[in-house]
Amino acid sequence: MNTADLGLPVDVPSTALFTDQYELTMLQAALKAGTAERRSVFEVFTRRLPHGRRYGVVAGTGRVLDAVENFRFDPDVLGFLRERNIVDEQTLAWLADYRFSGDVWGYPEGEVYFPGSPLLRVEGTFAECVLLETVILSILNHDSAIAAAASRMASAAGDRPLIEMGARRTHELAAVAAARAAYVGGFATTSDLAAGFRYGIPTVGTSAHAFTLLHDHERDAFQAQVDTLGRGTTLLVDTYDVAEAVRTAVEVAGPELGAVRIDSGDLLLVAHRVRQQLDELGAAETKIVVTSDLDEYAIASLAAAPVDAYGVGTQLVTGSGHPTCSMVYKLVARAESGDPAAPLVPVAKKSSGGKTSVGGRKWAARRLDEDGVAEAEVVGTGPVPPELADRQLLVQLIKGGDVLGREPLDVPRSRHIAARANLPLSATQLSRGEPVLPTEYLTERSGS
Repeated sequence: MNTADLGLPVDVPSTALFTDQYELTMLQAALKAGTAERRSVFEVFTRRLPHGRRYGVVAGTGRVLDAVENFRFDPDVLGFLRERNIVDEQTLAWLADYRFSGDVWGYPEGEVYFPGSPLLRVEGTFAECVLLETVILSILNHDSAIAAAASRMASAAGDRPLIEMGARRTHELAAVAAARAAYVGGFATTSDLAAGFRYGIPTVGTSAHAFTLLHDHERDAFQAQVDTLGRGTTLLVDTYDVAEAVRTAVEVAGPELGAVRIDSGDLLLVAHRVRQQLDELGAAETKIVVTSDLDEYAIASLAAAPVDAYGVGTQLVTGSGHPTCSMVYKLVARAESGDPAAPLVPVAKKSSGGKTSVGGRKWAARRLDEDGVAEAEVVGTGPVPPELADRQLLVQLIKGGDVLGREPLDVPRSRHIAARANLPLSATQLSRGEPVLPTEYLTERSGS
């Protein structure tokens, strides 16, 4: 079953109002001025990575494709715009027939990126491209922030699996997107059933402290869970006394007990004590899962502990301190007139305060050193140097309005693992530092 094709409650019938009002007022003014049909190129990029981060992770691309495809102004949406007098009747008539018919190129989902990387390039008329700004940035900024945090946590965890369990710490729909982004970034499972239903992510979950507290005795709770879910279940052992709970858990489930979960206390110390106790009780194969407000630093601190898996919630769904990537969507080239054959002219914002941008329709490539390790992100306009021709990063995602870039979620997940492995070793350091790759610009004017 392809769950992505199902009509699910977590979806909405139209993404057209996931936008800012000024997108529509710009459209109205451009229609009146006769500039709306000028061929235009918009690019998504970030001027800098979050402070101290060494690389970014592209996530949400698949959701962007869905959003563009579902960007439709149905009668109810048009009625709302008319009632609020947001735009005039001419603009409403134009919106009624809106379908994106342009092209979209971008870094494939799961790829890493750096300051200035042209993560997404949207081409078409000004009118059809400008409307997509807010929803594209909303998705990419959120999902890429979660995926970057997930990637750092996955690096810290090594071969130990990570469980996404942040649904209760964020908006209910954001939780579904966060689970998806976390899976791309390296998490193995999620506790969120909507994410499992929508995207096919493996789901896990057993019981909370409330289940233990419900029963007269901890043994009764453990027995009920084992009777229902089998000996391979995971029992939560820190409701009362951990040592007593572990002893009871093994007595109830036997050495076939799947795992115990620890959700409080000094996790490093408690994990060592629990492992020793499990081994002494003959449950050498029983695994230890730890939770309790973990982030990448806490996970790294447990590297020497006998822990088999980590459950992460709050810090993951908030980007571990960086809930956005500060991506922007800027016009970088536009035609001299509305003639489809008119040449493109590079344009760029020039201002103080670090908000300048580089004009021109761009390509991007990753240069490797003699050992095949990435050494620079090269961004340019004009012809691509022959030595970088096979290292280009952008792929076509939409052509003439038709989506080309959909792929199973395991593909970007595997892509990210490969992309991260291709970076210098310092990329996985948790200490703050500069981007692990410099961004180099090549422009036509420089003869490149």
